[in-house]
Amino acid sequence: MSEMTLALAQRGLEAAQAKAKALGTGMTVSIVDDDGRIVLIGRGDGTGFFSPNTSLAKAVTAAAFRRATKEIGELHAKGSAFWESVTSVIPGEILPSIGGVPVVVGSRVIGAVGCGGGTGEQDHECAVAAAEAMTAGRR
Repeated sequence: MSEMTLALAQRGLEAAQAKAKALGTGMTVSIVDDDGRIVLIGRGDGTGFFSPNTSLAKAVTAAAFRRATKEIGELHAKGSAFWESVTSVIPGEILPSIGGVPVVVGSRVIGAVGCGGGTGEQDHECAVAAAEAMTAGRR
């Protein structure tokens, strides 16, 4: 059984939405388990048509590669052959764009959060807020 429960995901969603409200932006939040399977998606008011798709792809990317998509985006920008080709090898599943972070307890990734609807930095801040809320007291 996955450690990423619906109750835990709801806590993350609430934290991400609260952060988005403080930043003055709408936010869609996707939370997946450690295998990248959907646990919860919450589409924020006023977010774009594709925000559920992009936030999910960011979450799946963070879960699959066990690192923040902000870091993956930087590797992609450097022109690494792997990161240049991965989005065409796994179309629609991987998005090396800012806004996805793994949820880490101890040294284990138990899932990931992807956010979309604001700027890349706002998406990242909201994903971090969600991950922190889900790991509070569990480190």
